[in-house]
Amino acid sequence: MRILGIDPGLRVTGFGVLEKNGSRLVYVTSGCIRTPDGELPDRLKVILEGLVEVIAQNKPEQIAVEKVFVNVNPHSTLLLGQARGTAICAAVMHGLPVAEYTALQVKQAVVGHGKAAKDQVQEMVKRLLGLAGHPSPDAADALACAICHAHGGQGIGQLSTAGFRMRNGRLVK
Repeated sequence: MRILGIDPGLRVTGFGVLEKNGSRLVYVTSGCIRTPDGELPDRLKVILEGLVEVIAQNKPEQIAVEKVFVNVNPHSTLLLGQARGTAICAAVMHGLPVAEYTALQVKQAVVGHGKAAKDQVQEMVKRLLGLAGHPSPDAADALACAICHAHGGQGIGQLSTAGFRMRNGRLVK
């Protein structure tokens, strides 16, 4: 199974592709889509075109996207949500299923605890995938999202998480 993980961002959207062969994870590619300063529609177009190209080149079967939470600045949260929506649209345009994970779920699945720092995520992604060096923080977050999905979303296997949410590290209705 080939999985594309996406860490959405308006300035930098990270992506990472891996293959799951049984219980083994194999790194395929990763990188970042950087948007220039400018109008929002133009920046969203760059994200959409970049992800469409990544999907066309790598042919993933499933997509894992990190969920957006409300930040201190509501305007920033709204902009980030639009970048995330654009990423989901790229997947849906190709008929691909989309799974969503919170940052807590991703960090817990990759590092072992939900409050891990970015450098810890980078190190664990490097180790889990046997990479020679550390991926960029945004690419590492995207790969971590794909790893989380490959591991069944924090050990919940093939169970659907629709209608549930995370509270204190646990799924609740």
